[in-house]
Amino acid sequence: MNFKKANNLLAWLCCLISAIVYFKTVEPTVSFWDCGEFLSCAAKLEVAHSPGAPLFMLIQRVFSLLAFGNKEHIALVINLWSCMASALTILFLFWTITRFAQKLVVTKNAEPDKNQSIVILASGIIGSLAYAYSDTFWSSAVEAEVYATSSLFTAMVLWVILKWESKADEKYADKWIVLIGYLIGLSVGIHLLNLLAVPALAMVYYFRRYEVTAKGSVIAFVIGTAILLFVQFGVLQGLPSIAKWMDIFFVNDLHLPFDSGLIVCLLLLAVLLGGGFIYARKKSNYNVYLGTAFLSFIILGFLSYAVPMIRSRADVPVDMVNPDNATGLVSYLQREQYGQQPLLYGPDFTSIRTGWKNGDAQYRATKTGYKLLGYKTEPVFEEGAEHFFPRLWDVKNAQQINFYRSYLDLQPGDVATSSDDIKFFRKYQLNWMWWRYLMWNYAGKQNDFEGQGEPKNGNWLCGVGVIDNNIRGLGDADKMSDGYSNNAAHNKLYLLPFILGLAGLIYQFRRNRKDAVVIITLFFFTGFALAVYLNMAPMQARERDYAFAGSMYAYAIWIGLGVVAVSMLLKRFVKNQYSYVSGAICLIVPLMMLKEEWNDHDRSHKTLARDVAYNMLVSCEPNAILFTFGDNYTYPLWYMQEVEEFRTDVRVINLGLLDGSWYIDQLTYKINKADAVPMLWKSDDYYATSSAVYSYNKNTGVPADKYINLSELCSFVNTPASLQETESGGIHTYPAKNFFLQGLTTEALLSRHFIKENDTASIVNEMKFTCSKDNLTRGNMALYNIIASIAAHGWNRPVYFGDGITPEDLCGMQDYVRMEGCVYRLLPFKYKDAGASQEDMGSVDADKSFALYTGQYKWGGAERKDVYFDAKNRLALTGYRVNAGRIAADLIAQGKKQEGLTLLDHMMKNISEHSYFYDATLFYTVIAYYKAGAKDKAAALALKITKNMADDVRYIKSLNDDGMEKMQSEMKGDFSLINALGKMAQSNGDTKTATAIHQQLDQLNNAE
Repeated sequence: MNFKKANNLLAWLCCLISAIVYFKTVEPTVSFWDCGEFLSCAAKLEVAHSPGAPLFMLIQRVFSLLAFGNKEHIALVINLWSCMASALTILFLFWTITRFAQKLVVTKNAEPDKNQSIVILASGIIGSLAYAYSDTFWSSAVEAEVYATSSLFTAMVLWVILKWESKADEKYADKWIVLIGYLIGLSVGIHLLNLLAVPALAMVYYFRRYEVTAKGSVIAFVIGTAILLFVQFGVLQGLPSIAKWMDIFFVNDLHLPFDSGLIVCLLLLAVLLGGGFIYARKKSNYNVYLGTAFLSFIILGFLSYAVPMIRSRADVPVDMVNPDNATGLVSYLQREQYGQQPLLYGPDFTSIRTGWKNGDAQYRATKTGYKLLGYKTEPVFEEGAEHFFPRLWDVKNAQQINFYRSYLDLQPGDVATSSDDIKFFRKYQLNWMWWRYLMWNYAGKQNDFEGQGEPKNGNWLCGVGVIDNNIRGLGDADKMSDGYSNNAAHNKLYLLPFILGLAGLIYQFRRNRKDAVVIITLFFFTGFALAVYLNMAPMQARERDYAFAGSMYAYAIWIGLGVVAVSMLLKRFVKNQYSYVSGAICLIVPLMMLKEEWNDHDRSHKTLARDVAYNMLVSCEPNAILFTFGDNYTYPLWYMQEVEEFRTDVRVINLGLLDGSWYIDQLTYKINKADAVPMLWKSDDYYATSSAVYSYNKNTGVPADKYINLSELCSFVNTPASLQETESGGIHTYPAKNFFLQGLTTEALLSRHFIKENDTASIVNEMKFTCSKDNLTRGNMALYNIIASIAAHGWNRPVYFGDGITPEDLCGMQDYVRMEGCVYRLLPFKYKDAGASQEDMGSVDADKSFALYTGQYKWGGAERKDVYFDAKNRLALTGYRVNAGRIAADLIAQGKKQEGLTLLDHMMKNISEHSYFYDATLFYTVIAYYKAGAKDKAAALALKITKNMADDVRYIKSLNDDGMEKMQSEMKGDFSLINALGKMAQSNGDTKTATAIHQQLDQLNNAE
């Protein structure tokens, strides 16, 4: 078999092996994070969050048809597309590696001999499979996310440019360049990350077509960067912005129909591109001709963005940002709902704001044209407060500001300097938020806990004690408490993939500097440059390793080329068999990665995201409104309703989206079987300003202790009377913090089964509450509008708040909610002991909760002992543990000890210790077991929790001084929990357990 056939055969074999691995470990249903939204939008071609992924939606939609009408299988077949896309990525990566390796091993155009062929093919196998089994890539390969498909396009464009390079002297070879333009345009409809490959492609083009000089190389690098910026800001954002302003002019000034300006813009663009072709032909300028063709096909691929615009006009249930016109599409593409981080110039968190200024005009499409709503407000800072390269910019909450100060050792009152920005960029944004992720994949991973630089959580490690324990100060991970030491994501790779890649980089740089520069350019833009662009703030909602998958792809090429480096070294010692020996030795790398990574990437029995959504929906009464917060508590619900069409009568409202006028507007019409949401506001109210924050004004003459009707507040806040002029402009205010709502009579509460007969003496039959906030957002006011309208209609619409909601989200109404399983129902009354505990919200419907827990709830695989749940998955299980303890305690207080015990045992069985180790989330379970008289169960659980906390303390005390200092608050928490468990055991007459716990505590206090 000649080399070409072997190269093709083994590439497809690696693709097949990868596909089998992914198929075996794929999640059978919806996953957390964006997957639920993508599945919902794919199943019915709806509009996902900006900047959207229209081509990805179309691909997923095609695959959804392969479920052949079985709604419960739609998620699986779409997930299988990610598996296939990932496997195809490995195919192109294999060919890319062997192409680079061939240029290192054999002279130009020569056919490799047997040993050379084996070395080249082994490099492709080992490099491609190392990427296939890497942590980040494998994670995206088994779920309905964009990153698998995005990686495929990155792999394709890099392979295509190498294909062009090998055929550049042939006639019509530049068709491959035009194909790259089309692939780039298409890839934008999946994810923008693919654009980061453009500068590397430009370097390949320069090295192949021009005489190489240092100056020319720099110019080529600059031109490649310029093309990237032009496509991103000129084509993808600039052209829609031009179309937007043309449409506003054509509609408002020329009184033509909507889209007329957009259509004229597209026609003018076609004329300009056509003119480019004509000019190039007349002047015989081939470069202009090729550039025009390249740009034309980018724009052609970019036209997939017609899909969200078209589907938004159908008012689909998921219609993020509502991009149904030119102005909405620009807002959608520019991700305006997420705000903008400064890039090269701006303020720091200590910069003093002196006022506000008007930014871009904001328009709303009405029946008569585009209506000017106002202007974006942009802060104005004192002179000298803004500077070059701001990295410490995010001031959204006090916790963020405290992190900056702690991380940089800034005392209260200290002003951040440029050196602090550089330090934060170097230590946090580069090292923690990029390099750490690279090392996770190719050196080893400590655990799956999200960390912020402390030695215990989320670091990279390699498994070599002297490096991990001594040099890096992480301590001995094997001696950490259960949940850490037995964490499935604790993967020891012993630096082997990283070292092999480093060998490949060095060898390629020495032997073929041009190719090395190409991969370095790709590595630079998908790593370092991306870290600059993202300008990540600390305390992200989750780990962001997926954003840097491109740099891990580039490094995998070097891992493959490392096989060449090893073979050339061994050739000196094993002359005839060096190819076999080097291949066998290096094969250890992907095999070790497969072994280490399997258990934390196998999702084949996990259904937690689906079951959490199912449980919330079955907890709600018919035609209910369910308020949620955050991606993980909302997107799985969308999936259940849009894909499986389960409980579509429940109207899900995401509190995080309520600040958007477009979202409030969508609540006013019916979707699926869910009625429109009642609201006091009309469209002119929630569209009253382009951005809205309402501030408390205590100088209005309203007594501080007076309660006003909530509906009066909603009617007042957008009137001229609420507007107050300040130095920084006009703001809307509200005059009181105490509110009341119309309730129901005791007779009505009884007849409608809100309460039972024996509850009448235990309730306060009125609804009065106090909002502690000094500033309310449009979303807070929209919530008040909905609740006030429901109250005005006699509380005929059940209102629930989902798991994960905090008292702050309830804006003062936390005493008026009742736990019903994993959700809280809002009531027009409260129990007299509501609010007695600051940790608990409202009251408990113990009977309904018991029935839900033991009869209807599903557990997502947590009842098994072979399913891995990462930290965010375990967070979803936390509420079930904590709530079970509270529900059981309520049952026991009612004299229903057996029901309480049954519920506790059921929860403990269905959230196994393997799925979620024993920690503070079981504190209330221990209390409930003691109250139920199950002393043995309480004691056994308390001792297990104590052991875990004690192991944690011992681990912290084994760290160096710096590590111990960072973990002081956590160690105090461990001591506090152990002490509380001992006191609890003592107070319940369990002297034996109390003595054992206190002895453990004394040992820890006396330990060095």
